[in-house]
Amino acid sequence: MEVLSTAVRQQTETLINELCQGLYEREEPMKLALLSAIAGESIFLLGPPGVGKSLIARRLKYAFRDGSSFEYLMSRFSTPDEIFGPVSIKKLKEEDKYERLTDKYLPGANIVFLDEIWKSGPAIQNALLTILNEKIYRNGEQEVVVNIKGIITASNELPPDKESFQPLWDRFVLRYPMGGIRNQQNFLRMITDTQDVYEDSVQQSSKLSVDQLASWHKEIDEVTVPAEVLNTIQVVRAKLEAHNQKPAREIAPFRIYDRRWKKIIRLVRTSAFLNGRDKADLMDCFLMVHCLWNVPEQLELLQEIVGETVRKHGYSIAINLQMLRKEIDAFEVEVDTETRIKRVLTEDRLLAVQEEYYAFTQQEKQIHGDIVKIEDFNRLGTEDFEVINIYDKEQNLRHRLKARKSVKAHTLIISYNSQEIPLDLETTQVERTEIIPKKPHELVAAHWDERMAKLQTYVREQQERLSSELPDEFAGLNGNLFVPEHLSKLVMANLEEVREALNTMQLRLEKLQYAYTSL
Repeated sequence: MEVLSTAVRQQTETLINELCQGLYEREEPMKLALLSAIAGESIFLLGPPGVGKSLIARRLKYAFRDGSSFEYLMSRFSTPDEIFGPVSIKKLKEEDKYERLTDKYLPGANIVFLDEIWKSGPAIQNALLTILNEKIYRNGEQEVVVNIKGIITASNELPPDKESFQPLWDRFVLRYPMGGIRNQQNFLRMITDTQDVYEDSVQQSSKLSVDQLASWHKEIDEVTVPAEVLNTIQVVRAKLEAHNQKPAREIAPFRIYDRRWKKIIRLVRTSAFLNGRDKADLMDCFLMVHCLWNVPEQLELLQEIVGETVRKHGYSIAINLQMLRKEIDAFEVEVDTETRIKRVLTEDRLLAVQEEYYAFTQQEKQIHGDIVKIEDFNRLGTEDFEVINIYDKEQNLRHRLKARKSVKAHTLIISYNSQEIPLDLETTQVERTEIIPKKPHELVAAHWDERMAKLQTYVREQQERLSSELPDEFAGLNGNLFVPEHLSKLVMANLEEVREALNTMQLRLEKLQYAYTSL
């Protein structure tokens, strides 16, 4: 299985690279279109004219050997004849049978691109539903199994809010909004590139055959979906349902039904298989973002929900951090109790009045003042006199006098009429804790050293384990062919949190050791 898996991934990667040649900022929709085609699903591209929607469809047909495509721009005047083929006059005359000539039309193609899909009429929509659901086209009395690998539809608008369009809209499992090229350099390269982007640039050896696809479909069904992936999907579903239950919400409710969740599992399995794995992983779960939105305004919230769910409910590392934290907490308490004698003292402190003033304990008859500004008092020294303001209780200025601090605490010396008048300031009693360091007994210190060595060794061993013995689930996270690499950071969040916690505990132990050895 390993050799086959490597071969599948290599062929898929080569095929993606060749399909994306000459594309600028269109690699992701190209990859998703290929994924949907191999999974047997469909994709809807939302965007204005001229952003490459039809280009994706035309290039996708080159992924398949003997691939043929059908492309049509819908209008409200489009008829089933233009999509599914004209009625066979010969059959109608000679055999009295109403059948269409489908070979060069949609039922006879491998890749189908239908632009402005929402302009199609009910007759076209009903036939498309059968093709999307069952890969069957009802041609007169016959049920023809179509060999369509992928159906790509596009529009510059969402489906009208009518019930008749909802069944068709629900069949497009992948949905992708497309816009103009954002990067300036990519834009300049695109407009100056002379390569014919509609030319087949896929090597014959990279193309997929009918037999190969049939074999792959069986193997895709055998891909394991592990508990952490199912749990993530279940949590996302619960969060979306919780959003829908909110009485007041700015973002529209998510309309998602059971069939879509089942098709998401098919996409997840297909992604895992094409990445060379026989088991899905959490990176594959990010494909949900392209499957669950109904309006583009939901995308940001959806990305947040899926990302946060993967981060919080993803892979866990089997290290008992809670036990380690409790052990270090208890060690710190023991050292603190033994080496830091705490004594509670009561002392007088100046009492602030109205936040900005200190008040005199009693009014001096000669001065008729009640309060002084805290900032004035603080700048005074005990030797030289400086001019300060004295106020009454209503904060009216009563005097500008020379003053200094007394050597006696909380007392002001006022110079008035050649006299030095002491004025005590109001105080309040407060408690403060005084710490007296105490060197531990030699036997206690020796016991702590032994305990410290065991804890530091354990932390160091776990750090080394995280560097050299990562669980299998973390292998290959950065190489998913269909999911941006930067999202692997969310998958590895639990790992990074454990690593950061171990680094913090190592620092705590170093500080703790210094605390009792430096006394």
